[in-house]
Amino acid sequence: MTSSDPTAPDVLDPETDPSATYGLDQQLVRRLTGLLHATSGTSRRAVSPINGQPLGDVPQSTTADVEAAFRRARRAQAAWSRTTLEQRSAMMMRLHDLVLERQDEIIDLICWESGKARKHAFDEPLHIALTARYYARTAHEHLDTRRVAGVVPALTRVEVNRVPKGVVGIISPWNYPFTMALCDGLPAIMAGNAVVAKPDAQTMLSALYGLELLRDAGFPEDLWQMLAGPGREIGTDIIERSDYVCFTGSTATGRIIAGKCADRLIGCSLELGGKNPILVLRDADLDRAAEGAVRAAFSNAGQLCVSTERMYVADQVYDRFVAKLVDRVNAMSLGASLDWGVDMGSLISQEQLDTVVAHVEDARAKGATVLTGGRARPDLGPFFYEPTVLEGVSPDMVCFGEETFGPVISLYRFSEEADAVARANDGDYGLNASIFSQDGPRARDLASRIRCGTVNVNEAFGATFASIAAPMGGMRESGMGRRQGAEGILRYTESQAVATQRLLRFAPMLGMSDEQYAKIMTFNVRLLTRLGRK
Repeated sequence: MTSSDPTAPDVLDPETDPSATYGLDQQLVRRLTGLLHATSGTSRRAVSPINGQPLGDVPQSTTADVEAAFRRARRAQAAWSRTTLEQRSAMMMRLHDLVLERQDEIIDLICWESGKARKHAFDEPLHIALTARYYARTAHEHLDTRRVAGVVPALTRVEVNRVPKGVVGIISPWNYPFTMALCDGLPAIMAGNAVVAKPDAQTMLSALYGLELLRDAGFPEDLWQMLAGPGREIGTDIIERSDYVCFTGSTATGRIIAGKCADRLIGCSLELGGKNPILVLRDADLDRAAEGAVRAAFSNAGQLCVSTERMYVADQVYDRFVAKLVDRVNAMSLGASLDWGVDMGSLISQEQLDTVVAHVEDARAKGATVLTGGRARPDLGPFFYEPTVLEGVSPDMVCFGEETFGPVISLYRFSEEADAVARANDGDYGLNASIFSQDGPRARDLASRIRCGTVNVNEAFGATFASIAAPMGGMRESGMGRRQGAEGILRYTESQAVATQRLLRFAPMLGMSDEQYAKIMTFNVRLLTRLGRK
């Protein structure tokens, strides 16, 4: 593995050393944090995982700020729900254009705040542009009032409306700080809702840049409120005031949120953990599979909900595939650079690094073989860890079943495809999977047997994740509900049936008895059935 030099030298804390510098322009930081509702008088220091350089101070929100944010959001939503879909779509397309125009600045901020490689940061503005365009151009398809069959032909007119839920609470993670802060909220406001969002404390600035873009695109100021603070302090306050909750994060926290939503009888969508598998079949293009595996396992240093941590390879090609995979991993460049050309950046924090180290050392101590990687790299930055390939991982090892959420993948042989599918379905998770094969129909048949919300054929994760018309989410303990596609916007609406009845009423008429009415209705139902009516 090769290394690249950091873009900035090691620095000191400006509070303790006047010669120290911030990694970001403080005018930009003040502009972004000025969008927050935060009156606690306290702040949290944002520090870059690239090299420990301070980025700025983020004011923290209180319960009172949560309450005030929901008050403003409800007023804004009442007015917003009366705007036309054409007006909303025009703003959404302006957002699309702004994201593409300002992508360099967005990517810089993401890299500083998350430590990821630039090519992985690029995925974020791309995903938001695709999401904004999709919902702008399909709004009528999803949200227009539609006619359905009435019980009495020509006399019963039935329409189904899509009514916004109200105010949607969104709690988003740190691993994709720009796209996860925005992508779930865009269909919510497209459907006529307001949003109150709490991004993860580690990556507030990237999320706030997204809020600034929303304002610049013309969305009303109070339509999208943003708060800063630990989930344990203000998360419950958000859930207790929301009409719907969208959460992306750990399965443990998702269970708690689901319980709180159930208590209030409100809906929620949860994208949670994963232990995602790849199947490399005996007829796979091995070069393509090895390239896909590198992206699947090591994009954003493995800190991706749909990244791969388990790989099942057919006996017939196992040795050849492993050699190709290890060669590709060894050729990867690691570094703390804002420039293009780095293949993998840093983990986000000491906590994440500790988890990766613990998983790899546990596997090594219990007999697993490290084919490549397996070391922290403090020479590159405080939280760097090499992309790691393990062989001989067994069920008694922590990384066998638990999500590592880091740059670690385990290899396993299989002889029968049915066995590979069964092993891919092992465990409690079911978020994403990949199959590499040159036989498309067979691969798609196997995909239908895998209990995951998304399955990619001859691709790591991008084919499903970037196809915004396709739903994305997890089965089993990987979550409930879906983002993207029709399901991604309809989750933020209530369906309302409105029926208009002409002439005939659903009660005895013209002096007939209840018994006569029942006989006439029975005759009519039978007649409609013979005529093929639904």
